[in-house]
Amino acid sequence: MASGNDKYDLTIIGSGPGGYVAAIRAAQLGLSTAVIEKAPKPGGTCLHWGCIPTKALLHSAEVYESALKGERFGVKATGVTLDMARVQKYKSKTVTVNSRGVEFLLKKNGVTMLPGRGKLAGPGRIEITPAEGDARTIETTSTILATGSTVQGLPGIEFDGKRVISSDDALGMTEVPGSLIVLGAGAVGVEFASIYRSFGAEVTLVELLPHLLPLEDEALGAELEKAFRKRGIECHTATRVEKVEPLASGVRVSATRDGEAVSMEADVLLVAVGRRPVTENLGLEETAVQVERGFVEVDSMMRTGERGIYAIGDIVKTPALAHVASHEGIVAVEDAAGKKPLPINYDKIPSCTYCDPEVASIGLSEAEARKRGYDVAIGTFPFTAIGKAKILDDTRGFVKIVSERKHDEVLGVHIIGPHATELIAEATAAVNLEATAESLFHAVHAHPTLAEALGEAALAVHGRAIHF
Repeated sequence: MASGNDKYDLTIIGSGPGGYVAAIRAAQLGLSTAVIEKAPKPGGTCLHWGCIPTKALLHSAEVYESALKGERFGVKATGVTLDMARVQKYKSKTVTVNSRGVEFLLKKNGVTMLPGRGKLAGPGRIEITPAEGDARTIETTSTILATGSTVQGLPGIEFDGKRVISSDDALGMTEVPGSLIVLGAGAVGVEFASIYRSFGAEVTLVELLPHLLPLEDEALGAELEKAFRKRGIECHTATRVEKVEPLASGVRVSATRDGEAVSMEADVLLVAVGRRPVTENLGLEETAVQVERGFVEVDSMMRTGERGIYAIGDIVKTPALAHVASHEGIVAVEDAAGKKPLPINYDKIPSCTYCDPEVASIGLSEAEARKRGYDVAIGTFPFTAIGKAKILDDTRGFVKIVSERKHDEVLGVHIIGPHATELIAEATAAVNLEATAESLFHAVHAHPTLAEALGEAALAVHGRAIHF
């Protein structure tokens, strides 16, 4: 879908969930819009290397475990085996279908796709270098930088794609390793630990900070560690890796915890310590765009220091989540079009982690609420007391509501347990509408549903939980 045009109202570098959503919104507003993308297909990291393929693997893991344990529900299956070739085929098909969907939406909205690498080439100008052929320069009134992120390693630990791998490598494994060490217990680390434990690997999880999922409410990390240990996942928190040594058929990790040496060996080491922004080779040096440690500085409208240039997604210091990038893209486009969009309240962004059990949250953690000076009231309700959870034979976890006493406003909701990533939708509405705990429990929750735990947790804020 290339074009011979040389001038656009808006040009976006990058077609991930920030870039392609911004492009569609721009087209809706009547702007002539182009997207520059170096990869063969649109969708960015989220679609090709992140959100979509990892969740496909997680679903395969869930189906596999369900089949193995089906007898408890009266469904006896024999000869259940894991076919990693078919798992990879399913994952790849899922990615392909979604990528085609993005292509269709861009074409439907009249967005021009320009293949190649984009680089700022002076005010209102962008140079595009295709994989083959000569570079060309286009003119643009406004530009959105949406170049995303890439895997980040650690000094002294080199990826070889076999014994020491990144999350990108972990997505494509055609064989399940006998043993796996996962370095980093953020969302990426715990999801891959969950996947490969379900697939049958012996998994060890190593985290520098005191809790799993260190960005979440502390109670969620503690509960996840308990659940992981029951699944046979060995967890080492507050543990610092000092050295990684390749072995003849695996890898040895030397670490320290509380001043004592810890040694671990496994077939494969997965380094999942985060991602870094992709802002090099964009021509930023010749502009007023400010960059700190690779991140682009922006204001509440996603404007950089250079007039007409915006930045969104993983290259700015906001939560590195696909839905955040998408909304930032809409804000940037509407500002560029002369609208008056509302700035994003980053305190009210839902976060979902798709491990087993699932984890989801929105708003302030208990610790953060107290840090900000709120007189905090907490309501917690376990899934052990929920009928639907018993039907599913999954009563792990709880719902925790962080509220404040003066106005009873719900400041945060934190969930670990079955379908947490879907249940967070109600909490998202509640927090964004500034609901009170009382209004939440006065909203009648259908029975039997997992969502009843939200109503009960709201009652628990006032010491009135019925079923616990």
